[in-house]
Amino acid sequence: MPALLFEKQGHIALITMNRPEARNAVNPELAILLTDAWREVHDDPDIRCAVITGAGEAFCSGADLKRLITLVTGARQPEDEWDRKLAANPLAAGHVWLRDYDPEKPIIAAVNGFCIAGGLEMTCATDIRVAAEDAVFGLQEAKWGLFPMGGSTIHLPWTMPFPRAMEVALTARQFSAREAYEWGLLNKVVPRDQVVSEAMHYAEMIAENAPLSTKAIRKAIRSFIGRTEQEALPLEQEIGFPCFLSEDAREGPLAFKEKRKPNFRGR
Repeated sequence: MPALLFEKQGHIALITMNRPEARNAVNPELAILLTDAWREVHDDPDIRCAVITGAGEAFCSGADLKRLITLVTGARQPEDEWDRKLAANPLAAGHVWLRDYDPEKPIIAAVNGFCIAGGLEMTCATDIRVAAEDAVFGLQEAKWGLFPMGGSTIHLPWTMPFPRAMEVALTARQFSAREAYEWGLLNKVVPRDQVVSEAMHYAEMIAENAPLSTKAIRKAIRSFIGRTEQEALPLEQEIGFPCFLSEDAREGPLAFKEKRKPNFRGR
């Protein structure tokens, strides 16, 4: 079986990390396949939203210390096709966690189990997060002498209060889905068998909306973090005004007038 499953359901991409025997730890194969998946989400105009989840009892336990980290640090040389592909494209190790690559479309995390290290970093880079009641989170790089290079030192203080972000990063302790929800990391906590369906429900609502609008709104909100109101307002106009010149902007009010569902085309 491939280390990643990619399925299109209407305008939604369902991405499943598929190394359940390793708690979906990211090895070179999964790194390359996931990088390709993010690129397909970005490049395919028919995809309006993506859901990322994991097979088995885990969402993602981070980087595979034996296979990925040893290759990236040079502790071992490439041994197979996937090693060689990653060695030829070292930026893929950053693209996996959505650190250095933005698909520019809403991404929803369906966290079904262990969400540790890079798994938490990936989750923090998504836009909406649903987790199972028994999901376990943790940023454990400090415990092993590493650094969370997937963007967590930036994203955590955006997501939760500063003291909580410091607690997560510095103690390296694991914490529950309930704590994650109370701290603002999650949108919803549900029974495990409802995680993907709830994430897909969010995705379906997003996919029904005008794709140019959702992309622009997402870009605007992300761009305004850390900016003053004086800085953000002109940028809001720059990002948002093109939506009013689109075909979809004409279709939406017309559909409302005619009491029908709009047929958005993303242009």
